[in-house]
Amino acid sequence: MMRIHPGRHGLRAIGFGLAGAALYALMINGTLAHIQAVSGMVPFDMRPLGYSPKEAADLLGGLGEAGRRYYLTRQIPLDTVYPALLAITLVSAICGFGARLRWHTLVRAGFVCSVAAAVFDYAENLGIVAMIWGWSDLPGALVYASSGATIAKSCLTSIAVLIAVFLGVSWIWRTGRDFRQ
Repeated sequence: MMRIHPGRHGLRAIGFGLAGAALYALMINGTLAHIQAVSGMVPFDMRPLGYSPKEAADLLGGLGEAGRRYYLTRQIPLDTVYPALLAITLVSAICGFGARLRWHTLVRAGFVCSVAAAVFDYAENLGIVAMIWGWSDLPGALVYASSGATIAKSCLTSIAVLIAVFLGVSWIWRTGRDFRQ
């Protein structure tokens, strides 16, 4: 059986979290802001409730050829790194706090949600790439699949973050209680 070292997980969570936060800030203030400015619409990545075929067509049409190329060559490469950074950060935090609290079922759920969120984020990215490549004749099934991946990513990320926060607060509360006694 593998032994979990909480301290190592904490250092990983901090290191990967800082890298992920920096990359997220770059995307929000850089590439995604540019995509929104060019198209006048919220990018696919920032629509946690999904989007319809009409909304997808409007966004891709509003981007124009240069904007679609920008999405493919700037945003998608950054968003290829970000899901892994976020998943590693969440898994490290969840495992680190969970090892100290011995809440194995919640740790497993957080692990699964973190990894699944990254998988759906990659599926979303593949869908966006396919929509950009075939934007002039956009199949509704492709848009719904990509939108579904966006919704799943958003829900699973939210659950994983809530688990990490819950475990972190529980650990702080327990540590404070143990310290006071």
